[in-house]
Amino acid sequence: MNIVFWILQAVLALLFVAGGFYKAFSFQQLASQFNEVPHAAWRALGFLEIAGGVLLIVPAALKWMPNLTAHAAAVLTLETFALAALYASHSTKIAPENPMTWALVMGVLLAFVAYGRYVLKPVVAVTT
Repeated sequence: MNIVFWILQAVLALLFVAGGFYKAFSFQQLASQFNEVPHAAWRALGFLEIAGGVLLIVPAALKWMPNLTAHAAAVLTLETFALAALYASHSTKIAPENPMTWALVMGVLLAFVAYGRYVLKPVVAVTT
């Protein structure tokens, strides 16, 4: 089960770091779709996703404050469901190409990682 969590964490970390860079630095493309969300909010969400993506891997891999991995997954779960609600308010259909669908899938996967790292297979720090 630990291998499944590591694979999910790695894939989600890559997706969130890439998505975070897109949100933080490609505001012009997002502004055309979501006019009511200010530039500073998109930039903050982008930096949150970049930090969360890094925290999904680095603390557990280095065994330095590994509980940060579970916390990052929980925070990104909440952020992803909030984005899904934003996408839902701007979309009239549910389809595989809709960003809301992908946000919900990623939110469920993040919730599974958070639950797994909190309860099922927590990463523990090495004690000397």
